[in-house]
Amino acid sequence: MQFIIIEWEVYNLTKDPLSLGLIGLAEVIPAVSMALFAGHIVDQKEKKKLFVLAISAFLMIAVGYYFITSDYVYSTFSSNHILIGIYSLVFLGGFVRAFFGPIIFSLVALIVPKKIYPNAATWSSSTWQLAAVIGPAFAGFSIGWIGVNTSMACVLVSISLALILTIFIKKKPILNPKIGEPILQSLKAGLSFVYRTKAILVAITLDMVAVLFGGAIALLPIYAQDILEVGSEGFGVLRAAPAIGSVVIMFASAYIPLTKNAGKKLLIAIFVFGLSIIAFGVSSIFWLSVFALFIYGVTDGVSMIIRQTILQLRTPDEVRGRVASVNSIFIGSSNELGAFESGVAAKLIGTVPAVVFGGVMTILTVGFTALKFPKFTRLDLTEDLKGVDIE
Repeated sequence: MQFIIIEWEVYNLTKDPLSLGLIGLAEVIPAVSMALFAGHIVDQKEKKKLFVLAISAFLMIAVGYYFITSDYVYSTFSSNHILIGIYSLVFLGGFVRAFFGPIIFSLVALIVPKKIYPNAATWSSSTWQLAAVIGPAFAGFSIGWIGVNTSMACVLVSISLALILTIFIKKKPILNPKIGEPILQSLKAGLSFVYRTKAILVAITLDMVAVLFGGAIALLPIYAQDILEVGSEGFGVLRAAPAIGSVVIMFASAYIPLTKNAGKKLLIAIFVFGLSIIAFGVSSIFWLSVFALFIYGVTDGVSMIIRQTILQLRTPDEVRGRVASVNSIFIGSSNELGAFESGVAAKLIGTVPAVVFGGVMTILTVGFTALKFPKFTRLDLTEDLKGVDIE
């Protein structure tokens, strides 16, 4: 919800697609620069305490957003000063996010038994996607109903509630046998593990490139305001459509296991993901655009479940933080880089051509991966669930 409000307000202040791309760039720089160091810290420290600290930091940033979108700030400072403040808070959020992914990935593994990792990945992703449905939709409507500043107050209350709930998680043991290991040696061990484990390397690389060129979501404010002309309410619907698709596939995966022939299913999902981006890019009909984004979410949900299952099943406990940090560089940061790429491309060649280009590049990436890594198309995770080491 917070990110949607930021996107809307930045474009409302600038009417410049590049300004939307700069939001992603402002977050990705600290997220990437701190990611490996964050993974090292997470593997060395108790996870519950780190989780509380991370959410507390997000809470402080939310206070900053609430202040900077207030009437007092708008009446006192220029638009340029407000934009600088917003980008600064996004930048700080990138530092916190560098820790957030590795903490959650490691903490889940300490809570959930290995034999139900796929089911846990489904529920974990489903709850996140449910929030991703409610958040954007409510943000779109709340901007029109109660304004940007009061919408930010809702974000502040939500993060406060999350912090309270986090306190109920019990402390977990530190399973890394190499506490106090020199940081360079620790980082090298994490990177070496990812490079050696081809299933993980190919999965996160494939998803990274797809997300990098599939950043059409970053341009939704332009589609809502200038192309489809549906206002903030329509923007909320458009932004929620991918998450609704993801939630549908999350629940469906409980009855349609994705672990069998996981590699082939991941490639098919990302191929259709690319097609949905192209369909959205060329559409000028609102509900057709919503449907294309729904399919975008369905295929993204399949990709997310398979990738998270591969990571959970193929990663030893002692390197989870570092592997998650590499994953956050590949996947999480590619969202922001994808937003920047989309913003730049829209500025140079126009919004619609930029989105179509991203979809085409995604499809080409799938073809390249299938030809370059034929063993990945035969990846099957059913044996991993039986405790058999097949790596």
